[in-house]
Amino acid sequence: MGLNGARPMQKELPQIPFQSGNFQVEGIEIITLQSLMQRRTDLDHYPEKAHQIEFYALVFYTSGETEHLVDFVWHEVSPHTLIYLTKGQINAFSFKEGVSGYLILFTEAYFRRQLNKMPDTEVLRLFNSHLFSPRLQIPQNSNVHQYITLLFDEFYDGKETFNKANTINALFTVLFSKLEQLKKFQTFHIKESDKLQRFLQFKALVEKEYTHSRNADFYADKLHISYKHLNSICKAIIDRTAKQFIDEFVVLEAKRQLINSSIKSTELAYALGFEEATNFVKYFKNKTGLTPNKFKKTYT
Repeated sequence: MGLNGARPMQKELPQIPFQSGNFQVEGIEIITLQSLMQRRTDLDHYPEKAHQIEFYALVFYTSGETEHLVDFVWHEVSPHTLIYLTKGQINAFSFKEGVSGYLILFTEAYFRRQLNKMPDTEVLRLFNSHLFSPRLQIPQNSNVHQYITLLFDEFYDGKETFNKANTINALFTVLFSKLEQLKKFQTFHIKESDKLQRFLQFKALVEKEYTHSRNADFYADKLHISYKHLNSICKAIIDRTAKQFIDEFVVLEAKRQLINSSIKSTELAYALGFEEATNFVKYFKNKTGLTPNKFKKTYT
């Protein structure tokens, strides 16, 4: 085990594209975890090694005790645990005896099409990694398991081909709404409000401009609010200052790039908007306790 429970990883993280085995339904796939375990030696990557996904995914564990890696953090898994993964995140399985479940994968295009069928309030919680944990424990009395089973059965039912895509899309919409409903119940402290909308605007701005500025004043000016107001919004929504959020975002991006390519820390420093490579090294070490090179070696 390495830093913060991290495990050794290969030098180059594979970026996994979306591939579906069902030509009738575009943009979505569902498989069992057991089948993934069985065919892992035939894949061009090893699922238990960290890899970056180029799609969205829901992992539902029906039995077994294990853990799941999401963005350098291992999350405990038990029966009825759901892990949701956003495009671009670092992900790894830990297959142990008795583990079973389902893996639902879907493209960004498919996700956007589905979102158009749902109220805006239903798209906030499941795939907002900066607001919520990727782990959701599903209550045993929930019917989420049944909906996932229905989705799986429908996906592989070779007899029923008429209107298959619409049926699968409808099941996905219901499943997604049920999950968001559960997440909303478990995260009641996050309420729909002007502050939440402002925070999401701030988050989107950081994603766009983080290579240009790590200064909270810069983002407050862009949002036409005061630095104090921006800080109060962040404290209310994520219990962190605006500057802390910016730094966490930059460090995560740096970590992903450090272990996902052969890029040198000097090149990465300039790519992230640092004027001097030494400034980036100091910044990264201050936030993580390691230099960029030492961090990369920890994960290789």
